[in-house]
Amino acid sequence: MNLKENVLEGLRSINSNRLRTILTASIITFGIMALVGILTAIEGMQGSVNKSFEGLGVNTFDIKVEQNTGRRMRGMVAKQPKAITFRQALEYKKKFTEKTKSFVSIYTFASQGETVKYNDQKSNPNIVVVGIDENYLGMKGYKIQTGRNVSINDRSYFNRIVIIGNELALKFFPNVSPIGKEITVMGEKFSIVGVLEKKGSITGGDDDRVTLIPLEVARNYDQNGKFSFDITTSVPDAVDLEYTLAEASSVMRQVRRDKITDEDSFKIERSDALLNDLNEVTGYLRIGGFAISLITLIGASIALMNIMMVSVTERTREIGIRKALGASPRKIRFQFLMEAIVICLIGGLAGVILGISAGNLVSYFMTSGGAFVVPWNWIILGLMVTIIVGLISGYYPAFKASKFDPIEALRYE
Repeated sequence: MNLKENVLEGLRSINSNRLRTILTASIITFGIMALVGILTAIEGMQGSVNKSFEGLGVNTFDIKVEQNTGRRMRGMVAKQPKAITFRQALEYKKKFTEKTKSFVSIYTFASQGETVKYNDQKSNPNIVVVGIDENYLGMKGYKIQTGRNVSINDRSYFNRIVIIGNELALKFFPNVSPIGKEITVMGEKFSIVGVLEKKGSITGGDDDRVTLIPLEVARNYDQNGKFSFDITTSVPDAVDLEYTLAEASSVMRQVRRDKITDEDSFKIERSDALLNDLNEVTGYLRIGGFAISLITLIGASIALMNIMMVSVTERTREIGIRKALGASPRKIRFQFLMEAIVICLIGGLAGVILGISAGNLVSYFMTSGGAFVVPWNWIILGLMVTIIVGLISGYYPAFKASKFDPIEALRYE
C-alpha cells in the first residue's frame, strides 16, 4: 500500500465506525481547542494592548510624583514627595523645549471619582476629570470622534468647555449629537465641544470614562494647592530617547531644586516600559496556557491510544487476512498509524476552528472589543501537535497489530 491507499483505507475504516470516530475525534478536538483557544485569547488581548499604545509611540515619557499609598513600613509612613506645581511644570516646559526639539504636554487630575450629570440623569461615580492642554490628546493616543480639541484660547479665557469620553456620550446622548449640550461636572456647567473615539482599556475601560477640561479651569479647583501636574514629553527621534531622558532628568532636578546628594523627587516613566512589562506577562501567560493545554492533550492521547487498542483487537481477523495475502508488518503498522493520524487531523481541524472562535470571544469581552485575530503560528503549531499526538497514540497499537501471528489472527472470533 502506498500513502494514498493507506489514507483512503483509514477513511473507509473511520466511515464504517462513525460513532467511535466522532467520540475519538472529539477527545482531540477539545484538547486542540484548549491549546488554540487559550493562545488565541492571549494573542487577541496582546493585540488590543499594542493598539492602545500605538498612539503613544515609543518616544514619549511621563514625569510625575510617586504618590504615597498610605501603607506603613515598620510602623512608619513613607514621606510624601512634594507635588509638581504648575509653575514648575511651565518652567520645565520652557527650559526643555529650548534645549531640545521636543513637545511637552502638561495635565492634572482634578477628580478621579466624579459623578457627571445631564438634566435628571447621573453617571456612576467613576468619572475621571483631567485638566489638559492642546497637546494632551495626541500624546496620549486619544482621537476626536466628533467636535474639536481644547484650544489655547479656551485656556486663556478660562472657557468652561469639556471633551467627554465615548461611554458618557453613549449614556447621555445615544441618538443625538452631544456637541453644544451642557453637563454638570464638579458642580458646574460645562459645554460639550468634543467626543472621544472609543479606546477601551485592559484595566477596565477608564479611557472611555473621562472628561477633559482646559488646564487653567482645572487649576481653579485646586483650593489647597495639592494638585500635582504631570508632564508628558515627546521626542521626535526615538534613537535619542536615552540621551533625552537624562537631559529631562537634569532639567527637572534644576526646576525642583533637588540637591546633588538627594535622589530624584520625581519619577520618569517611559511609555514603552509598561508595554514591555505587559509583553513579558503575556509571554508567561503563553507558557502557562501551553502547559495547561499540553496536559489536556496528554489525557486525550491516552484516551485515543485506548480506543485504538480496542480497534486493533476488534480487527484481529482483518489483520490476519491482510498478512495471509502478503501484507508485511511494516505495511500493517503504517496503516494503523495513518488511521490514528487521520482521526487526529479531523479532530484537530475542528479544534482549531472552535479554539479560534472561543479565543476571540474571550478576548473581545476582556478587552471591551478588538479585531478578530487568526493566529496562524498557533494554528500551525496546533496541527503539528495533532500529528504528533496521532503518532504517539497510534504507534503502540500499530506495533501490536504488526506483530500478530496470521494463523492465530485468522482463528480469532
